[in-house]
Amino acid sequence: MSDGVGERLLVAEELEKEYRSGPEVVRVLRGASLSVSAGEAVALVGASGVGKSTLLHILGALDRPTAGRVLFAGEDIFTRSEAALTRFRRHEVGFVFQFYNLLGEMTALENTMLPALLDRTALGAARTRAAEALTEVGLADRLHHRPGELSGGEQQRVAIARALMNRPRLILADEPTGNLDPKTSEVIYELFLRLQVERRIAFLVATHNPELARKMDRCYRLVEGRALEEPRRESDT
Repeated sequence: MSDGVGERLLVAEELEKEYRSGPEVVRVLRGASLSVSAGEAVALVGASGVGKSTLLHILGALDRPTAGRVLFAGEDIFTRSEAALTRFRRHEVGFVFQFYNLLGEMTALENTMLPALLDRTALGAARTRAAEALTEVGLADRLHHRPGELSGGEQQRVAIARALMNRPRLILADEPTGNLDPKTSEVIYELFLRLQVERRIAFLVATHNPELARKMDRCYRLVEGRALEEPRRESDT
């Protein structure tokens, strides 16, 4: 865990999210509030189906809340134009998903390059940066392998390298070890914590694994649509 935590980077204020299912209204979030400081690693725990993914999607501007605000560096992100929200998703936030979301016909290098290419970075510069990111996550010898030639842990490290490409200040990870064995899960979390220190990146990681959550600086539990901060045990501090 890092002690180099800075000012609050991300703040969620009283987020509500409702969906319509036929005539029924399903309330997923019911006033969820949390914060993540610059350079801090925070866990979000809770049972499957409780709304962790919904909350992360809103925090990363992949979805909009029914009510409430999301502040990033003090600014309400949903007051921005759609073009500004696209820039926010490309530059300020990196995403890591449970199922990796890699393109099977592309190599690890090509998958990692995608965010830079979408941002119209020159091909050579994108390739160089992607190779550096893959080396940083321990895949220097896997640049030209396709996802089907990689283990689950290696595929997730490609996804992490891709998330790093545009140098975000925050990475949102949604059950990033949900498909991995315990030993590989440990490796992924240690990589997060190393990047937190070396790159000063903030992490918000949704997980149902309490042992991995305890490695983070702080932890929220999502219960009945609200995020409750859990006190740290003395042995964790």
